[in-house]
Amino acid sequence: MASSKAHHATGWAAGIIAAAIVMHPVTAGSAPVLSGVLALLAGVAGATAPDWLEVAWWTRARRLWITHRTLTHWGIGWAALLALSYHFLGRHPAAPIAFGFACGGLMHLFADWPNPLGVPWIAARHSLNLWTSGHCDLIVVAAAWAAALFVVDDVWFHHVYGRMLLDALHI
Repeated sequence: MASSKAHHATGWAAGIIAAAIVMHPVTAGSAPVLSGVLALLAGVAGATAPDWLEVAWWTRARRLWITHRTLTHWGIGWAALLALSYHFLGRHPAAPIAFGFACGGLMHLFADWPNPLGVPWIAARHSLNLWTSGHCDLIVVAAAWAAALFVVDDVWFHHVYGRMLLDALHI
């Protein structure tokens, strides 16, 4: 499991990814800036959601109401929410919020995946077994922000900056 700070940092990256996609002219509705801001904030909230959705907030004890990394960490559910909300972008006012939340939720799963406990992507848990909890958070955060930069460059700038970087590196 990535640390709480890592989930928050990757949540901002997920929110930027969601905002870039939501604000694109193809998917934007009548208020693209508002939709983008809502998607950004929902992405930040979604990045911690798989953990706080497990807590029984309605009780004084605030214990987990389901086992950690089960239903709230299920990859199929987050991917389905992402696909469904993407389908409704520009058609329903809640779609940007759901899309951002799903981007954040998936980012959370990607951050937890290298841990030995893994995440249940389809049926059983799968782990990359790269490091233990809280270690190598910098790698996870850097990868999330690299993905955000790639998506923003692709969606808004049609790979102009990516090509410039490759040219500068002579690749």
